[in-house]
Amino acid sequence: MDRNRNKAAQAGLAVVEFTIALPLLLLLLLSVAEFGRVFHQYNTLTRAVHDSARLVASQALRGQAGTVNLDAALVATARTLVVYGNTAGTGAALLPGLTTGNVTVRDLGGGNIAVSATYNYQPMIGSGIPDMVQGRQIPTRFRLTAEVVMRAIS
Repeated sequence: MDRNRNKAAQAGLAVVEFTIALPLLLLLLLSVAEFGRVFHQYNTLTRAVHDSARLVASQALRGQAGTVNLDAALVATARTLVVYGNTAGTGAALLPGLTTGNVTVRDLGGGNIAVSATYNYQPMIGSGIPDMVQGRQIPTRFRLTAEVVMRAIS
């Protein structure tokens, strides 16, 4: 009889241990998934900005003098390339909520151009974490920024 009681006590203890460990394991799992998602979206943004800077650098020099000329059509094409991953602007945006207004193309002088983009990252957990002490929400959104500077080439 003592063996059966001992097994039942051990089974009850295992349930208590599992109940304590489960929230910690779930928090760890969600944290790793969220970090992977941030890394993926930042990598996507950086690669899109790099591709756009390469396009602008290859088409920005005009005339024999070799001066940088960022006309409206080239800037619009560069912005579209960052947002959609193609110059036609077809398909869905590479990142949810990314628009051409988030992209800037600048002439830095000296034959250099810069393409930059900012993206407001929205985590899976929502817009905030409840603060149990002060009764407000701790914001979880943050901004991802990518910038590439290249020398214009002919």
